[in-house]
Amino acid sequence: MYTDTAAEFAAFNENESEAMKKMILVALGSALLASASAASAEGCLKGAVVGGVAGHYAGHHAVVGAVGGCVVGRHLAKEKHKQADAQVQSQQQAQVQPAVAR
Repeated sequence: MYTDTAAEFAAFNENESEAMKKMILVALGSALLASASAASAEGCLKGAVVGGVAGHYAGHHAVVGAVGGCVVGRHLAKEKHKQADAQVQSQQQAQVQPAVAR
């Protein structure tokens, strides 16, 4: 009689634990989406999705992967933005120099 109760209790705890993990993941994801503005989330969302999937398949660490992916995605987006700004600035300087030489 006690073995059935213990097995039921263990199954209940396991199901409850999985449900709690899912709720925490949904809450963290919702908080991430709600707190990120359009400018600051430029690379974060894509990186978080990729990192979350990779983390899930690498050992059920989806949240850690999502956070890491967000950080890396944001960094790459900043670098891309810097390169675009530098290219625009060099084009503007190239247009101004011939006008000054006249």
